[in-house]
Amino acid sequence: MKLLLDTHIFLWFISGDNRLSVRFREAIRTPDNEVYLSVVSVWEAMIKYQIGKLPLPETPEIYLPKQRERHLISSLPIDEESVAQLAKLPPLHRDPFDRLLMCQSLQHGLVMVTEDPAIIAYPLISTLDKTSNIP
Repeated sequence: MKLLLDTHIFLWFISGDNRLSVRFREAIRTPDNEVYLSVVSVWEAMIKYQIGKLPLPETPEIYLPKQRERHLISSLPIDEESVAQLAKLPPLHRDPFDRLLMCQSLQHGLVMVTEDPAIIAYPLISTLDKTSNIP
């Protein structure tokens, strides 16, 4: 399975946060799964760090790539084809970072790992959430 981590899922995973379900943790750690973190999530985390809403043990430009690589999570760049997927998304969710993540999920056939009910509500987006039937 090809997984795209929502920003909060990545942050919970790398920090060992107990809000991350065992199901999600196991899916991320399963060697057969390809796990991706979008540069969109790095961008979002850097902004939150800069405005004081995200404490990190090191500056984000050092800490985030180091943690992504440590956990064997691949980086997913933003591409024009992914952005074009916006045309398929109804305006159910206003967060531009999440909308870009959903576009990447559609373009690259990725299953999003999220607890965001606004993302889960999109019928076009495959999600690994607490209630999905995806193994």
